[in-house]
Amino acid sequence: MPVEITDSLLEKLREEFRSDPVNRTRMNAVMKSGAEDASENMREQVENPMVFSIEIPTGKITDQKNSGRCWLFASLNTLRLEVMRKLNLETFELSQSWMMFWDKLEKSNYFLESILNTLDEPTDGRLIAHLLSGPVQDGGQWDMFCALAEKYGVVPKDIYPETFHSGKSNTMNGLITSKLREFAQSLRQEYAEGKSVGDLRARKDSMLADVYRLLSLCLGEPPARFNFEARDAGVGRSPASFEAAGRSTALKDTNFHRDLGVTPKEFYDKYIGRALEDYVSIINAPTSDKPYYRTFTVQYLGNVKGGRPVKYLNLPADEQKALAIAQLSDDEPVWFGCDVGKMLNRKNGIMGMHTYDYEAGLGFTFALDKAQRLDYGHSLMTHAMVLLGVNIIDGKPTRWKVENSWGEDSGQKGYYLMTDDWFGEYNYQVVVHKKYLNEAQLAAWDTAPIELKPWDPMGSLA
Repeated sequence: MPVEITDSLLEKLREEFRSDPVNRTRMNAVMKSGAEDASENMREQVENPMVFSIEIPTGKITDQKNSGRCWLFASLNTLRLEVMRKLNLETFELSQSWMMFWDKLEKSNYFLESILNTLDEPTDGRLIAHLLSGPVQDGGQWDMFCALAEKYGVVPKDIYPETFHSGKSNTMNGLITSKLREFAQSLRQEYAEGKSVGDLRARKDSMLADVYRLLSLCLGEPPARFNFEARDAGVGRSPASFEAAGRSTALKDTNFHRDLGVTPKEFYDKYIGRALEDYVSIINAPTSDKPYYRTFTVQYLGNVKGGRPVKYLNLPADEQKALAIAQLSDDEPVWFGCDVGKMLNRKNGIMGMHTYDYEAGLGFTFALDKAQRLDYGHSLMTHAMVLLGVNIIDGKPTRWKVENSWGEDSGQKGYYLMTDDWFGEYNYQVVVHKKYLNEAQLAAWDTAPIELKPWDPMGSLA
């Protein structure tokens, strides 16, 4: 058999395509409208209304703009409800730029330490190539957020607001990455010339000074202390009632809150106070190398050296869902990570296994299951969002309400709907309080984690 594409094979392919008259109809539809529009299945939207038997109200939809900070937005969106409830606020935002600043500084230190720990590795080897591929990318993980919050606290968004480069991060990331690769080259060259690791590490402070300066120029220098002031909506009052009553009358029913000279950690302790060490990451990765009821970590994945390491517990999908439902039932949102681009109708805000009927629209079926998609590089976690609700029928979930961070113009005014079968196929991680785990799950969580290679799919960043 020939190894190349021959003229006779091309003729056979043409004949096969033209022999089915449906192909011409499909071709015209796809050429005019694109594969997604030509295959859109309206029944998915009709059968899944944005109504849920369990639902948590939240604040205004947030917008990460042209950045990859979804994990920070999702994490802060789960925490802001604590502030809103304590102060009776209709909406509130914690500063995503604040977390971004410290994440990139810490990632720079983590990268330099990783380079110092791998000086004997070949430059053209897979590990060094992996480390150099993206030292300060925007993405992250729940445990990486916890490490930042526990070390640096949080601040309101108006204290450390968005800037040009927080919402459009490519140039800033490129500049920092350029310096870090330059530093890596210098460290590895000097090591080859006989310098000790101790001597090389002594140079790290000056390297981090460059990174701090770049971050301060792009995002602003972060404050050590700040003044916090807010006025609540009043007992039994809402901002809508202000207009009806007249603002001067409405103000009599509200309370003014002020904290002067508060540190970011003091703000966290007073207005959020959530013990982040009690929250655990539950993954569903049904591949043969990741047995259920075992914990995992990933080599060279992290941001804060000496901080909280990344750790997952792998459970079956139905147990993962049950834990998420338990937390939602207690009026607490759930951070989750998924492969958002698969079968996503962004216009209508639906993630469903039947969002597009490619069999009818294109004449194709796609047969890989979840484990095979992970093993063959077709799927991994790409985006983090927040579960705010779930619809339960006869004890089983049918659809989930999702708070996204792509602004109000996407989805259904910023919210998305995830069908339960899509959850099973493309959701990989949820974060829940340990109190919802049963004895077997808790015992599994307490086992020593298995180390995964840095390029494992579970090492992907949202």
